[in-house]
Amino acid sequence: MISDKKLFLFLLILLALPVALAAFGSDRFRYPCQDPQNWETKQCQKPLCDVTRTCPEHIFKGQRDPRLGPPETRVEPIGQTCQQCQPDKGGAKGAK
Repeated sequence: MISDKKLFLFLLILLALPVALAAFGSDRFRYPCQDPQNWETKQCQKPLCDVTRTCPEHIFKGQRDPRLGPPETRVEPIGQTCQQCQPDKGGAKGAK
C-alpha cells in the first residue's frame, strides 16, 4: 500500500515536470520594452516610456541587449579636441 503511494507520487512528479517546463520555459519579459520587437511601438518611445522609466535605455541602463550582438564601432581621432571645451585665452585676468 505504501509502495503504491510512492509510485503514484513519483509518476505524478514525472508527468508534472515536463508540463511545468513547457509552461514556464518560454521567453518572457518583465517589461514590454525589454523585448527588441517592441522597441518601435508607441509605449517604448519617449515621452511615454520616460515617465514610467521603461524605455530600453532605462531598462538596460546604458547597455545594449546582448542578443543584438556587438555594437558598430566608432573610432574618434585621438588628437581632436572640443573647441567649446577650450578655456578663453585671456581668462579672467584679460577681462576688463
